[in-house]
Amino acid sequence: MRSFEGAEEEHMNLILLGPPNAGKGTQAKNLFRDFQIPQISTGDILRKAVKDGTEMGKIAGPLMASGAYVPDDIVIGIVEERLKQPDCANGFVLDGFPRTTPQADALERMLAKNGKKIEAVVSLEVPHEKLIERGSGRRSCPVDGSVYHVIQSPPKRAGFCDKCGAGLVQRDDDHPEVIEKRLKKYDAETSPLKDYYAKKGLLKTIDGVGPAEGIYAEIKAAIGKP
Repeated sequence: MRSFEGAEEEHMNLILLGPPNAGKGTQAKNLFRDFQIPQISTGDILRKAVKDGTEMGKIAGPLMASGAYVPDDIVIGIVEERLKQPDCANGFVLDGFPRTTPQADALERMLAKNGKKIEAVVSLEVPHEKLIERGSGRRSCPVDGSVYHVIQSPPKRAGFCDKCGAGLVQRDDDHPEVIEKRLKKYDAETSPLKDYYAKKGLLKTIDGVGPAEGIYAEIKAAIGKP
C-alpha cells in the first residue's frame, strides 16, 4: 500500500467522468487501494436510500428505475454531507457527480467554502455498444451484494450466487433500454463537462476499453502518481 511523503501530497481530490458502465467504480476502488482516498459514488448512496426506504429513496427510486436522473438539489445535498465525513479529509474520488455544469459550479462553490478544489478530472471513453454489453450482462446477489457478469465473470452455476446460493437479479437500471436512455442523457447533459474541465486545464482523457489494471496504470500516469 502506498503512502505519501509530504503533507501536501496527501490531498488528492479527483473526479471520474464517464457514461454508465465505463468502469468508474472499478478504477475508484483501485485508487482507494493505493492512496486511501474514498470513492464517493452517488449511485451507491442513492441505491442504499432506495433499499432503506428513506424519504430521499422514495423520490429517487422511480426516477432511477426509469433511467432518469435525480434532481440536482437532492444529489448536491447528499454529496455535501458525504464530503464532511472524516475519511474525506485527505481527498476523495467522485464517481457519478457532477453530471451537469450547474452541479460542477455547485461543487466548486462547496469545496471553496472549505478551502478545497478539484485537482484532476479523468474521463473514461468507451463506445456505446460496449457499455450496453457491460451493463445488460451484469447480475447481482440481493442477499450479499456480490456482482457477476454473464460473459466476463459468470457465476459457477448460471443464475445463482457462488457465495450464498441466492438467485441473481438484474437491476432495473441494467436493462438495455434503460441503459440506452441513460447514455443519450449522458451525451446531452454530462459530455459538456469535458469542455468545462478542459478549459480549466483539469481534464485527462483515458481509453476505457481493455484490461482494468492497464487502464488504471494510464490513470495514475495522467494524474502524476506513477
